[in-house]
Amino acid sequence: MQDLETIVVHHPFWQNLHQRYSHFLGECAGTQHFAPQQQIFQTGCEADHFYLIERGRVALETPFIPGKGVIIIQTLEAGEALGWSWLFPPFVWHFGARAIQPTDLVVFDARFLRQKASEDHEFGYELAMRVGNVMLQRLQATRLQLLDYGQPR
Repeated sequence: MQDLETIVVHHPFWQNLHQRYSHFLGECAGTQHFAPQQQIFQTGCEADHFYLIERGRVALETPFIPGKGVIIIQTLEAGEALGWSWLFPPFVWHFGARAIQPTDLVVFDARFLRQKASEDHEFGYELAMRVGNVMLQRLQATRLQLLDYGQPR
């Protein structure tokens, strides 16, 4: 079985990151398992962790909308990052996340990552660019969903 540091640095999110960051990323990471339908985080709660999906599927969801319920915005799978609200004040989740099937996550302490990014601007830049790329991908996926909804049936 691989050690946590190896799992972290081989995740696509950290691809090509300078190896000098490997040790502290492994130190601030842990793993967590979620059963199907188990809530990972909820809208409005403190965004105190960053997640990388190692195995399973996760639904990103809106808060409850009267007359519509909870709507799945996007489904994420192994190899993807989960959450960016932890990087931006006020550090609260804007959406919820729920495991769709048995899911294993690599979990990072958000405060630790923010502190390291503040202390080491090179790492901070790398982190911000990687999270920005995740945000761009999610925005593009949402745009395509909206275009699909606008098509006559």
